[in-house]
Amino acid sequence: MGSFFRLVSAGPLFFVSAWVLMIFAGITHQDVGVHPFGYVTSMVVTIGLWIAVAPAIGAVAGRRHGKS
Repeated sequence: MGSFFRLVSAGPLFFVSAWVLMIFAGITHQDVGVHPFGYVTSMVVTIGLWIAVAPAIGAVAGRRHGKS
């Protein structure tokens, strides 16, 4: 049951991380060399980052608990 609540709590974190990404992209767009983008584009980028990073986090977390 604990994993269900962790999954549900990840929902609001997704929207906050997309918002933070949009804010930082707007602040640093001249230094980084990208055009500022909106919230929907930020959500798409956040989904891509989460899909890319989630397997690595799961592998590291599984190793800590004694799984191989």
